[in-house]
Amino acid sequence: MKYSYQVIFFAVVLLCGILQLSRARDDVNFNVNYNITWGNDHVLSLDQGREVQLSMDIQSGSGFGSKLSYGSGFFQMRIKLPEKDSAGVVTAYYLTSHTNYHDELDFEFLGNKEGKPITLQTNVFVNGLGDREQRYYVDDIPIRIFKNATNIGVNYPSQPMQIEASLWNGDSWATDGGRTKINWSHAPFKAHFQGFNVDGCPLDQNSINIQQCYSSNYWWNDKKFWKLDKNQQKAYQQVRQKYMNYDYCSDRSRHPNIPPECV
Repeated sequence: MKYSYQVIFFAVVLLCGILQLSRARDDVNFNVNYNITWGNDHVLSLDQGREVQLSMDIQSGSGFGSKLSYGSGFFQMRIKLPEKDSAGVVTAYYLTSHTNYHDELDFEFLGNKEGKPITLQTNVFVNGLGDREQRYYVDDIPIRIFKNATNIGVNYPSQPMQIEASLWNGDSWATDGGRTKINWSHAPFKAHFQGFNVDGCPLDQNSINIQQCYSSNYWWNDKKFWKLDKNQQKAYQQVRQKYMNYDYCSDRSRHPNIPPECV
């Protein structure tokens, strides 16, 4: 993977969640929509707040999160991953609800030794249950779809969620199943983030009125975002065929019965 900015979008709408690439706005100051959540002394504001650097050393990683929770929206971030030997280092961008039985949509870049491919792992948690990993070797167009299939008994994220990003030590599992550990001589590891605009429907974390965020008054709830168009579908299939190296739908050791959303 090239060490340029990777642009990640979450489209969280009524029928499906789509990850796709586009241009993120760079002109919104970090402090408008986000706060530092941990590792304060490992977070650096750059370019008058239009860019934030997270760093990690043997003492600590770091992270930030949105000030508000959202019931739906189109969320974006431009991310530049740690360079060179980043084995064991996880750069994450995700949506999560802070409840006992939480919903979460994960996008985690799993570092690797210099010259080896970075893996993008995606996961979906609903009511505290995950095990929906898909992993890709991707350079330009990573896409993950999780369709709303409640009509066949598949739980779907329905809680207000916050936007979060973090840089942390995942060397117990992230690279080669945990066999390749972090080389701390390369620390501090640094990830850069840009594009702090948020298009979302704000909603209190404990609200039960999430239906108001499915309104057609929000542009991201338009029917054209409910599914991929022909070109997007083609690109999505190509990514799955060429770059995916793990899919929970095909893992019979973890899922003896095919999950209904995979059929």
